[in-house]
Amino acid sequence: MRNFVNFVIKYHFALLFGVLEFISLGLSIQYNAHPEAVFFSKATAVTGRIESVWNSISGYFNLIEVNQKLADQNARFLIKQNFSYLNRDTTITVVNDSLRLQRFTYTPARVISNSVNRRNNFLMIDKGSLDGITKDMGIIGPDGVVGIVVTVSPHFSSVMSLLHEASQVSAKHKPTGQLGSVVWEGTDYRRVSMRNLPVHVALKVGDSVVTSGFSIIFPEGIPVGRIRKFKPDQGDYYSVSLDLFTDFNALGWVYVVKNIYREEQESLIEEQESAVQPAVNR
Repeated sequence: MRNFVNFVIKYHFALLFGVLEFISLGLSIQYNAHPEAVFFSKATAVTGRIESVWNSISGYFNLIEVNQKLADQNARFLIKQNFSYLNRDTTITVVNDSLRLQRFTYTPARVISNSVNRRNNFLMIDKGSLDGITKDMGIIGPDGVVGIVVTVSPHFSSVMSLLHEASQVSAKHKPTGQLGSVVWEGTDYRRVSMRNLPVHVALKVGDSVVTSGFSIIFPEGIPVGRIRKFKPDQGDYYSVSLDLFTDFNALGWVYVVKNIYREEQESLIEEQESAVQPAVNR
């Protein structure tokens, strides 16, 4: 206490000057319009900058939550589409069953790494075996086909991109239903090629190509690309270039496709192959 009193006594002129300056500043702001306006204008500008920075920071974290909610909503939307179900014959009496059986489910996942400029490109998602993800599940994005799961850990999965030399997707020319296969030539990440499309098919620039549904990985009708150009090849097929619907350089959220009847289909394929083999040897 004594030290405080000594401090006040020693610097009482400076303290008194500071108090009077503060009072003068307050009176000047209060009774003069221009200084008051300038003061509050500066204060508002500073406050605005602070709030802007804060909103940017909080908005960034809120955006992650919003994107997650949108991805969940899109997954629920995909489940309701016709290509996610098996159609049942309505002429058959079904007891305690539905006219449609769900065939595919969709798990939203976030892309945490990706490449587009290599010959063989991969991406990684933040869902793994603990989320029910297994090898050979299909990956689609908001705009179409993305790739196939190749390896899985508890929390992550590695995906072979459509932009990979080993990637080959069964597809069809949407207007005619004619089948072919989609491959990447290793040059432009925005374009792929479609092979084995017969030359008797009437093609037009701008025609859509979608998944055929003949594989056990992707549902039928998932967008792949749009015909950019085509010409007859040396054989009986076209050489077709497609502009991809999916922008692989801007992938954020994707969906892991699970075929509920995959094991049943694979078992049937194995039985089919084993049944054909003895007949071939006879």
